[in-house]
Amino acid sequence: MDEFKEEEIESILYIGREVSVYKIPPLKKNEGHRAQEWGDLANPLWKGRLRIIERSSGVAIQFEDPTTGELFAKADYDPAKPSVEAVLDSSRYFVVRVEDNGRRAYIGMGFLERTDSFDFNVALQDYTKRWRARMNPSEAPSDQPSPHIPAGPKKDYTLKEGQTFSISIPGRSKPTTTSSLTSTPNLLGGDTGSSGFSSGGGGIPALLPPPPSAPRRR
Repeated sequence: MDEFKEEEIESILYIGREVSVYKIPPLKKNEGHRAQEWGDLANPLWKGRLRIIERSSGVAIQFEDPTTGELFAKADYDPAKPSVEAVLDSSRYFVVRVEDNGRRAYIGMGFLERTDSFDFNVALQDYTKRWRARMNPSEAPSDQPSPHIPAGPKKDYTLKEGQTFSISIPGRSKPTTTSSLTSTPNLLGGDTGSSGFSSGGGGIPALLPPPPSAPRRR
């Protein structure tokens, strides 16, 4: 039991099967980094696996050898001062601040596919939301519309006074026109109210008597 208490539980937030690491030049301007300034992107400094690991002490971005698991570099991720910055000219490349024994360095990182970089971003954003909720438990999450619902004003599809709609029934030569908001008299001469239905002439047609039955043969 003591052994289980000493072990720290790890949660894998993201795994990048193949990422490339680049040596980047110092930032000359405050505009941000550009991947095109890193030289030949097809010839990276290192290739390997990336994992985002959450522990009780925090979250770390680890660059590892995919076969041996040997650690190449590590960057602690703090949402208060993020260690990851997107470049200006691509959605697949980032700049990561790594630290080792007090020493700090900046490296470039790139994904093969945009879907991989998107998942990487989502993993960091999800953790940042949970971190903010934990730091500010009294703040309620803001109600934002679902991204799956098209933006724009809502449309009113209810019938207005005097509007009609047509229903086409198979086998009928003419469609039946119906209005749900017109007032029509009923068979007893009263008023059916706003929920009555009209058929062409504005009222309910009189019912015809049934045809006489044929005389029986003796």
